[in-house]
Amino acid sequence: MATLTVRNVPDEVHRALRVRAAEHGRSAEAEVRAILAESLKPQERVRMGDALATLGQKIGIDDGESKLFDKLRDRTPAEPIRFE
Repeated sequence: MATLTVRNVPDEVHRALRVRAAEHGRSAEAEVRAILAESLKPQERVRMGDALATLGQKIGIDDGESKLFDKLRDRTPAEPIRFE
């Protein structure tokens, strides 16, 4: 694991960090790790289907248009790759 040093932290911020850590029953160092993880890691990964559905809603694609896409879709099976 990496080590991180933060310099010049204002006294009031350090004091608030210690109070928050005590409220959560952690050390100040553990609280900093929790704050960093909470703010930088996504809570949930973005699923492709959800992202596409949201995009479709934003640009105004309705069920009728999506059914039209199904009709227009090329259903010809793909040719396998040849390494010749």
